[in-house]
Amino acid sequence: MENNLKYKRVLLKLSGESLQGPEGFGIDPDAAEEVGMLVKVIRDLGVDVAIVIGAGNLWRGRTGIQHGMDRATADYMGMLATVMNALALMDAMERIGLVIRVQSAIQMQAVAEPYIRRRAIRHLEKGRVVIFGGGTGNPFFSTDTAAALRAMEIGADVVIKATKVDGVYDCDPMKNPAAVLFENLSYMETINRRLEVMDSTAISLCMDNNLPILVLNLWKPDTLRKAILGEKVGTLVTANPAL
Repeated sequence: MENNLKYKRVLLKLSGESLQGPEGFGIDPDAAEEVGMLVKVIRDLGVDVAIVIGAGNLWRGRTGIQHGMDRATADYMGMLATVMNALALMDAMERIGLVIRVQSAIQMQAVAEPYIRRRAIRHLEKGRVVIFGGGTGNPFFSTDTAAALRAMEIGADVVIKATKVDGVYDCDPMKNPAAVLFENLSYMETINRRLEVMDSTAISLCMDNNLPILVLNLWKPDTLRKAILGEKVGTLVTANPAL
């Protein structure tokens, strides 16, 4: 099966909301297990999987900033929240038989390994799923940027941005039923149109290093597996979308 894979090493970017329950906040073990099962499908195909997860289910830095909080403090709180999400996801994924390592850009040896690039790559080579917590370890950078950075460091073939819609649209499909889905986009078009794929820093990093971004609906049945096998799903952002 491994020879049929379009992508053999992926960086999966999850939002914190992917772990929240029906109440719209916090960590729901059932939601974490559902994400784990989706990851297990592609791990069982022989794909190396690394994950960066956000923290929107626990903390939104912009809320603190709007109330006068220092930006760096708000960002560090968000980074700590991503480690909580990483641990919850680790636990859920271990319960379904995956071998997980959590690495944190902010050192906290009691709960996670420190982020060490070569160690992360070795874990992937041994078939372990690596979850990167703590963002980049620096304030003023988003988890989107952390995803792009880690993807390049581990030699990923693609950044897969998991969403709850089928890809990137010209406007919000939840508000406008006539919204048009893009199958392919260029990095510059994504930035110039201000399409909410990832933040501009993350897209620029991917553009400078020719790293594709695939935006898809993680919760649509079989979508992730189809993407790994090279079937057309979601929106692919590259330098030359016409090719």
